Amino acid sequence: MPLSWFSGNRPIRQTQQAIGLLEQAGLQGLNPADYPIESLRQQLAQANNGQLSSEQVALLNDRTSRVMRAYVKDLKNGRVDPASVKQKFNRTPITDAQADALLQNALQQDRLASLPETITNSIPMYGSLLKVLAHYKTLVGNPAWQTPLPAIKGNSLKSGQPYAGLAGVQARLEALGDLSPGDAVPAVYDARLEQGIKSFQERHGLAQDGVIGKGTLAQLSVTPEQRVKQVEVNLERLRWTPLTTHSRMIVVNVPEFILRGYAVNNGKVDPQIEMKVIVGRAFNTSTPLFDGEMKFIEFSPYWNIPYSIARGETIPRLRRDPGYLNRQGMEFVVGNSVSTAVSEANMSAVLAGKARIRQRPGPQNALGDIKFIFPNNMSIFLHHTPSVGLFDRARRDFSHGCIRVEEPVQLAQFILLNQPEWTVARIKSAMAARKSNTMKLDEPIPVVLAYSTVVVKNNKTYFFPDIYGQDKLLNQALLRYTQQQAARPLLASNP
Repeated sequence: MPLSWFSGNRPIRQTQQAIGLLEQAGLQGLNPADYPIESLRQQLAQANNGQLSSEQVALLNDRTSRVMRAYVKDLKNGRVDPASVKQKFNRTPITDAQADALLQNALQQDRLASLPETITNSIPMYGSLLKVLAHYKTLVGNPAWQTPLPAIKGNSLKSGQPYAGLAGVQARLEALGDLSPGDAVPAVYDARLEQGIKSFQERHGLAQDGVIGKGTLAQLSVTPEQRVKQVEVNLERLRWTPLTTHSRMIVVNVPEFILRGYAVNNGKVDPQIEMKVIVGRAFNTSTPLFDGEMKFIEFSPYWNIPYSIARGETIPRLRRDPGYLNRQGMEFVVGNSVSTAVSEANMSAVLAGKARIRQRPGPQNALGDIKFIFPNNMSIFLHHTPSVGLFDRARRDFSHGCIRVEEPVQLAQFILLNQPEWTVARIKSAMAARKSNTMKLDEPIPVVLAYSTVVVKNNKTYFFPDIYGQDKLLNQALLRYTQQQAARPLLASNP
């Protein structure tokens, strides 16, 4: 049944509510400019004044339906195809018919005004980000950002040192909630400001040392307008990231360097575990963004060194230092035979793709003592690491693309929850066995390698560096979308 926005030739009350939703699209992180609000309003006014024929009203009713359908799909599906911005998620966008059904139900139940909440309330963190968006919009034009912060002598400001930009720093920290307002600006960078900076650093993915260096100064210089855009971009990404598709999920938020495992109950997230991770190097060996199903765990794994690493790193190292192979517990695998001879024949076979180098299970193994496998054509997996000191870093993009986890036993417990025979003692024993053992999970668990540079947790807002340039890429795609919408005759035509 087609949607009806008119009674006779006059628009019904809910038609004005629909226009209100379009006008307030910015509250949802959408762009009101994507919808022909002004021309719709004018045409509805003409209809309300009896100036349109029945044929013209029918055309306007159809146009209103098409515009609202586009709005619903933008809100539910997002405006950008994730594959176009290098994110390969399995998802099923709603159809025109499903969008119409949502609208029809809202009209029949007189709940059109709450339709955005109905559509988005199952998206984790979405409501919290809407509040962040609204808050940062109140900061747009705040005088704290009117004067740029001056450069810092020596690129580093420590406690007790003078700085011409202290008033600006204090004003920004107060506006952002990292510093209580009311105190006079100190003559030098003092302990009170230092505490405010540490709070700011914690919320911006920086080392909490209280020193205003290049990174901290750069984040302090980001304007509220830029934060508004950042939140809008991340709301768009949330719309199509599959975060609640199954009863249990593992999600890695790459720019946050955090893995979370949670249960999904009635569409709501119930956190179970959280830990630090190390991800791929920015712009070099970045971790791809996609989703898959974890199906296997390998205890005491071999590390089959990828060809790119063997060619670019391992073989050159062996040519300089043949003893490196034995010290690292490595061996050549040629066909069905294993060799520890660092010979030109073996190395040439690796370079020709006729052999491989692998690292045996043990304390030096780059994968640590456990590997979590979700099969994919990019050879990406989760694993432990012997280099545990790297987890203490604020920024943790050090890997060749795979993800190193800080608490592998805890992760294994979460994954094996429904296989109680795998006790903690058994997990640890298998990890320490130095004999590779791969087990298949009774119940696969979805794994999502996600990307959000804005996170709300414990009622605090955290911003993280756009390490892979994904925010920039998505923002450009959204600008193109708006340009395409402006050129769409179906939404812009007159009745």
